[in-house]
Amino acid sequence: MKLLLATQNPNKVLELKRLSHNHLDVVSLKDLNIQEDVEETGKSFEENARLKALWAYQKTGIPCIADDSGLEITALNNEPGIYSARYLGEDTAYSIKNQIILERMQDQSDRSARFISVVCLVLGENDVHCFEGIMPGSIDFEAKGFNGFGYDPIFLPENHSLTYAEMDLQLKNSLSHRGQAFRKVIAYLESRVEYEK
Repeated sequence: MKLLLATQNPNKVLELKRLSHNHLDVVSLKDLNIQEDVEETGKSFEENARLKALWAYQKTGIPCIADDSGLEITALNNEPGIYSARYLGEDTAYSIKNQIILERMQDQSDRSARFISVVCLVLGENDVHCFEGIMPGSIDFEAKGFNGFGYDPIFLPENHSLTYAEMDLQLKNSLSHRGQAFRKVIAYLESRVEYEK
């Protein structure tokens, strides 16, 4: 089955292909030479994911999925939340964002945080399904590791002593919020008779 993943990020495409054991023919906006992107005006992860997925489906007519993900830190009133990518300025390097977060967290005893991902699947105008993945954890006291991206160096997944950025890709994907949501999408597609391989 051909599936459009509404992203310019090749790593997300590889992750989805790997999780589906290459049973899905996943293409990205980049593969289709679509440069523009839809503005994320939603007030929740689900609204933004739905907005992106419907936009890409209407543009191409190809069954489509889109995700919206972010980090919520309890002591910072769940910031950066849905503004994770734009937090402290879209052009601000994540190394700087992470350092500022660590400084803000310096005197906080509650270091709990969670990564959330909502993935919306559009198979038709009125055939829309959303799936959520959540990874609880905490904010470490310093940035560690060089794998991954974004807030990975400061996030410690629950029951683990390594940050996301210290883990190899296979371990991170087995735990990650996006991996959880992608697996739910794949399970749902496999349950739909008309999408059997």
